[in-house]
Amino acid sequence: MEQPTNFSGVDIRAEIYRLRREKNAVILAHYYQKPELQDIADFVGDSLDLSRKAQATDADVIAFCGVRFMAETAKILSPHKTVVLPDMDAGCSLEDSCPPEQFAAFRAQHPDHIALTYINCSAEVKGLSDIIVTSSSAEAILAKLPADQKIIFGPDRNLGGYLARKTGRDMLLWPGVCIVHEAFSETELLKLRAQHPAAPIAAHPECPAVILDHADYVGSTRGILEYAGAMPGDTLIVATEPHIIHQMEKAMPGKHFIGAPGADGNCNCNICPYMALNTMEKLYVALRDLEPRIEIEEGLRLCAKKSLDAMLAMASGTVGQGDLGPARVTGD
Repeated sequence: MEQPTNFSGVDIRAEIYRLRREKNAVILAHYYQKPELQDIADFVGDSLDLSRKAQATDADVIAFCGVRFMAETAKILSPHKTVVLPDMDAGCSLEDSCPPEQFAAFRAQHPDHIALTYINCSAEVKGLSDIIVTSSSAEAILAKLPADQKIIFGPDRNLGGYLARKTGRDMLLWPGVCIVHEAFSETELLKLRAQHPAAPIAAHPECPAVILDHADYVGSTRGILEYAGAMPGDTLIVATEPHIIHQMEKAMPGKHFIGAPGADGNCNCNICPYMALNTMEKLYVALRDLEPRIEIEEGLRLCAKKSLDAMLAMASGTVGQGDLGPARVTGD
């Protein structure tokens, strides 16, 4: 459905509140969303944690301000709820890097391997996987697998490489990357650290090893938030999508947070272009029209849910906790 472009005279925020009541909707916003979307959401958080919180509500409608694979995960867990995404073009470079047919062929070439797959993938790839992992559950799950179990890890080679270095596990890595975290510059990061020598660096494990090598803390978005609250100093350099800083500033107004720079010396190139597609106007239209709507064929949904359930059975306590730990990892 074509979305209107003229909202003259419409109080978008008031209309979203009205539609949320009328449609019995719950609004979810990932930490990487624009501040105004975070502020209007019922829940702000990591992708799987948000889907599980929505699952536990009596809402009829889930409006997911995030990207497509996140909204798909919400639909997988809440099949009887209507799930809308403000912009269906809000994809993910990691998802795009791992087409299902190519992943299936790769799995067929390695039949003695199980597939641990990062949640940043399509429902089809989830259905082809054995265990889905998040950045906060991956290490706990690896620790429960036999040492001689052969593993495919995809689609994020940076997260997989980090885990391999930290745990000593030898894994076949799918060559996908997050374009946001790939954009960080080691040279510019070192310049920033020289300007703030007492400030620790917190980094998401989707960053390349050359960035993680300088991090004082490596963890998921939730883990980085918790680290920011617990650190003794008042300044933190943050190497992940910079919209997370909005939540940090709200929770810790007395501290100073600096986004790690990209190659051009600023953090603007590290704003996720997919997350940025969602707007207040598009959220309003999605709630009004209940479109664009996420639909997943039931056989595929059950297949994808099986790999999600495997993760929850092995590491459910990590969801929403978001912590890969403070251990510093040096590159090989």
